This record gives sequence, C-alpha cells and structure tokens, in this order.
Amino acid sequence: MSGARASRSHDPVLGLAEATRRMVRLVDHLGRAESRTVEIATTPSDVVWRDGKVTLSRYRPAPAASGMVAEPHLGPLLIVHGLVGRQTMTDLEPGRSLVRRLLAAGVDTFVLDWGNATRADRLCDMTDYADYLLGDALEAAAAQSDADGNRGRAALLGICQGGVFAAVHAALYPERLKALALAVTPIDFHADIARPTPGSGHLNVWLRSLPEALVDRLIEDSGMLSGALSGAVFNGLAPARTAAKYTTDLLEIADDPDALDTFLRMEKWLADRPDQPGALARDWLVGLYRENRLVAERMLVDNRPVRLADIACPVLNILARDDHIVPPPCSRALQACLRNVAYRELEVPTGHIGVFVSRRGLDRVAPAIADLLECAA
Repeated sequence: MSGARASRSHDPVLGLAEATRRMVRLVDHLGRAESRTVEIATTPSDVVWRDGKVTLSRYRPAPAASGMVAEPHLGPLLIVHGLVGRQTMTDLEPGRSLVRRLLAAGVDTFVLDWGNATRADRLCDMTDYADYLLGDALEAAAAQSDADGNRGRAALLGICQGGVFAAVHAALYPERLKALALAVTPIDFHADIARPTPGSGHLNVWLRSLPEALVDRLIEDSGMLSGALSGAVFNGLAPARTAAKYTTDLLEIADDPDALDTFLRMEKWLADRPDQPGALARDWLVGLYRENRLVAERMLVDNRPVRLADIACPVLNILARDDHIVPPPCSRALQACLRNVAYRELEVPTGHIGVFVSRRGLDRVAPAIADLLECAA
C-alpha cells in the first residue's frame, strides 16, 4: 500500500471523503444505467424448436480471428439449466460467456429455456422435465445438427438442478447420449453430513429440516413454489456476504464502469427467478433433499426406477471448490454411482456461479467440455 493510501485509510476524515466521492460516482453510474438497457445473453441465436413455454435455441457459429465463420465440428451440445435460475447465466456478457467460449472451440451449442411456468403447469414434475421435454429437445438438437452434416448423438451439459435432469435422462436412456457433462450438480443430497465442508451446506441442512407438511403449505395457495422465495433463501445463506455486496464491495468498484456493468448484469440475472411447478418442487425438496432418492435408487420417473449406474457415456463432473450452495461432496458422489464409463472430475477454484462467469472458471471449463466432446466423437 502506498504512503498516501495508508495515511488516508487511517484518517477518518479523508476516509469519509473518499467513500463519499465513490458514492457520488456510483450513484451517477447507476443513474445513467437507468436510462439504458443493461443486456445479458446477447450471443446471437435462433429458436429451432418449442413446446408451449419451452424453447430450444441454437447459437450461431462464432466468427474466427480471420473474420470467417468457423463451422462447428463438435457436438451437438445441449445446455440444460434448472428452473431455479435462468439459462442466461452461461452468456452473461461477451467477456464472461461460457457459450462464446464453446462456440470459439467449434462446439455446435444449443440451450433450453424452460420459460415461465404458471399455475397451469403446477402438476408438471420430474418426469415432465427430465424425461419428456428434455428428450424431445435432445431429438430436436440432434436433428438440427444432422441437417448441417454434424452427425451423431447429442451431448448434455447439465447445470445445478438442470444437471439432475441431465443425469436422470442419461440413466433412463443410456443409448441416447454421446457424452454427459455436469456442473455444480447435487447427486447425493446427504453427502455433506458425513463430509461437511466449512462455509457450505447450510441450504442442505435447512431444506432437510423442512417438514413435508410445510413444503405442501409453501406451494398449496398457487400450486407453485415462488421464485422470489427461492431468491430470498439464497440471499439468506450468507447474509454478511450479501450485505457487503451492496455496500463495501460496490463502493470498491465505483471507479470501474466495466465492473459496475458486470455487477448490474449479474443482479439482473439474480432477480429473474421463475416460479417452479408445485409437483416439481415437491420432487426436489422432499424426494431429493429430504429423502435422497436419487442415490438410494428410489427415484421413479415415468414409473421407471432411475439407476445412475446405467449411464453409459463418458462423464465430465465439474465441481466448484468454494461452493456454498452445492457442497463438493454432494457432487463428487457421482463417481461412486457409475460403472464402466470414462469419468473425469474437474474442480474449479471458484464459488457456485463463478464456474460460469469468472475467468478462472471459463479458462478451465470450456476447454474441458470441448475435450470431452472431442474424445466422444
């Protein structure tokens, strides 16, 4: 620290003046942001399939350094998020976009958007999302890719709750997938009990303690689990971190317009949490968090038992070392459930979301996925 900064940090008057200056800059930037649209998910794409509210989009190939469009030679790869947060997270902004990294690596990339579920969808459950809708989207992605001469089965990249959908589908239809990549995906929802991780697991403990009757009361009025409630729960997992984000952390970047724009994009993503159908929420909160049915082989999807040992394609399992939402042991448990498949584990030195928006995450994750597809071709 320079002498000037050191003296300023110990002088309360100068410190207050500096904080005030930063606050003025911050208010000015945020005020100007209100007059323009802070956009996320700007990578060009085209909707190629839809089923009601659910859409499948195909990203357009990225221009190469020469200016020519590089035709994809890997894939197709379908990115599957959950309903807890939007699919836009993997394309937050041009410089922090897993999607753009994959396109640059020659991956024919698709993404599934679950849309906004309403009361009319309240009976949709794990079968609808992990089997029917995901299966139809996979077939549509493979057909689109085949039409361009990029033949072969599709691969899945499942993220968090979407990773559970992807793992379930891979187990039910082992012949359908070329490869499976999971990222920050809980598999054994009780693994943190025997292997606690400092600073994480609070969500697991809290959800496991919810009485089943309370879960029913949370969804009975509208038949849905509120997205706003889910967001409040996530904010409450680390209250000190949440408070710092909107105070001291924000002041620290007051002089950096690019960092402030990134902050606003992330806030826009965080604020956009759709409601979940009550039946799916019950499968998630009771069947998985409370009863751990997936690893116990007691999960039924379309009245069929889900056995992860039936997965037959190569698997890449991406963990976040500092994940306070999905403790690493809950993801790492996947390996013990598999048999006779190529398995690779990638631990990224970030938190849950940093896997997809930090440079430390992107520098590791995109090449690992491209390598998985290359080996599975």
